[in-house]
Amino acid sequence: MQLRKDIWRCAIVPAPVDEILARASLGDLPLTWIPGSGNLRYHADPFGLWRGNMLYVFTEKFDYRDAIGTISVSVFDSDLALVEQTSVLQEPWHLSYPFVFEADGETWLLPEAFQSGGLWLYRAMAFPYRWERAHRIELGHIPLDATPFHDGSRWWLFYAPAFPERGRLSHLHAAWADRLEGPWTDHPANPVLVDVNGARPGGTPLWRGGVLHLPIQDCRGTYGAALRLLRFERLEPDSIILSAAGILHAPSAAAPYRDGCHTLSAAGPVTLIDVKRTIVSPRGLLMRPLRELRRSLDRIAGL
Repeated sequence: MQLRKDIWRCAIVPAPVDEILARASLGDLPLTWIPGSGNLRYHADPFGLWRGNMLYVFTEKFDYRDAIGTISVSVFDSDLALVEQTSVLQEPWHLSYPFVFEADGETWLLPEAFQSGGLWLYRAMAFPYRWERAHRIELGHIPLDATPFHDGSRWWLFYAPAFPERGRLSHLHAAWADRLEGPWTDHPANPVLVDVNGARPGGTPLWRGGVLHLPIQDCRGTYGAALRLLRFERLEPDSIILSAAGILHAPSAAAPYRDGCHTLSAAGPVTLIDVKRTIVSPRGLLMRPLRELRRSLDRIAGL
């Protein structure tokens, strides 16, 4: 039980990610907020796709009262006015980090789902509202925040291992495959990065100057305090060489949500981020015992 709670909030930045990286800062760019955060609930981990003139932003939707994340979509028009917000995916286990992308003529969703014991790739059956489990991706570890990328020759997947727990923030693993559905091969150099300051993926892989960059979380002082960029000097099945390439903090326009920033997601002419505010909540101390009581009562009622 914790007295302090992280409340995340997602925003649309009206600039492409290349512009943000060239500035090396989110600076004073204006923000369009995605609603739904506050009062011990939040939206986090934004990823987006444009279809026509509409922007579809997928987020983790979380409420401390039940502590099981679901996936939501917020739909915006070309002026970034909210059209709709609704839940689109719920499982018996926690879902987060809804990495949405297009490949092989399909639209895919790859949410973090380690409580299920693995990783599921979902196919859109009726975008953006209906999804089906299409493939189970088998890796050497149960992954957290799995982040796919196709380099023109093969698929890559970057992730943090769920176990041992000490590696969840500090270890980065990689795997590769010829096809999205696998089979996947874990890189022989795993973990390809170990850094006590943080190594967990935090957004979409980005091409800059013909070189891959990957946002990862910087957790100095608090979970998701900022974002760092990794530069892949070499990315091959037998060798990976990495270097640091900058850091991003929550912008001034995010106040009072400036205690963290742990997702940077490219979406064409805009960029998606999340930022956090840490609050002191005496009520939050009751969340876990109340959840356990409700679940016990549900089990008894089901007997």
